[in-house]
Amino acid sequence: MQILRAVVTSGSVTAAAANLGYTPSAISQQVAVLEREARTALLERFGRGVRPTAAGRLLSDYAGTIGAQVAEAESALTDLREGRTGRLSVRYFATAGAALLPPALARLRAEHPGIAVDLKLIDPEDPLPAVERGEADLAVVIRPRESARDGIRLVHLLDDPYLAVLPRGHDLARKRVIDLAELAEEPWVGTESGPGGSAGPCLDILLDGCAAAGFTPGFVVESDDYATAQGFVAAGLGVCLIPRTALGTRHSGVVVREVRRPRPFRAIHAAVRESSLGQPALHGLITALRETTPGK
Repeated sequence: MQILRAVVTSGSVTAAAANLGYTPSAISQQVAVLEREARTALLERFGRGVRPTAAGRLLSDYAGTIGAQVAEAESALTDLREGRTGRLSVRYFATAGAALLPPALARLRAEHPGIAVDLKLIDPEDPLPAVERGEADLAVVIRPRESARDGIRLVHLLDDPYLAVLPRGHDLARKRVIDLAELAEEPWVGTESGPGGSAGPCLDILLDGCAAAGFTPGFVVESDDYATAQGFVAAGLGVCLIPRTALGTRHSGVVVREVRRPRPFRAIHAAVRESSLGQPALHGLITALRETTPGK
């Protein structure tokens, strides 16, 4: 159809052949094939050249429309392939959203302004299926309980250490660094319950750290978020451990101290499909997450 359009716009088979770099015979053969498929004449002689029949004019006009759409599709595909347009679906847990994503997304927007980002808050318990099913391009996850599943790449972003949060005026507040075992006899404020009170990945990290220090924390009160936990600590109800990235806002009634022997931390990763790593925008977001994380 594009050859037919070239003949129509050029006015002759010879002129179309010269413009396209073909022989007149090759052009005539292609037009003859198209006429057999259309089951009607598409060109008629006119003077020293040719002109389209009604059917030829119809197909020539459609060829112009199709050619423009193909060119538009090729341009859009190039933009998508090179990361100038498209959409990324990102899943994250609350403290990652507050501490990790904002600077990374600001950098992504500067480098890939045509990329739309779909953000959704998730439970950190098991976000990998969303990536496996293609519902998310990237999920920010906490130390998976199992090795990465087939087809999933885990990219380490940072190790987020837990810090001790004590009531202001607590005897241990005078120390700069606290041995975790020094908190063994303290009442504890729980901060890491999973859905319905079950153990989540963060609670496992906390309990494992305390076990390594030789004790099991005695929880006297549970909280649903870190801000509420700080309020309970400030009221003197107990002590707790909170990840550094979750302590951007601190209650005036608490003090925060480093912990050692051991120093619990949660390893935060970006989970992506292996098959998606070649996408420029996704690669740019992963790079931004690694290079704009707190402390880097």
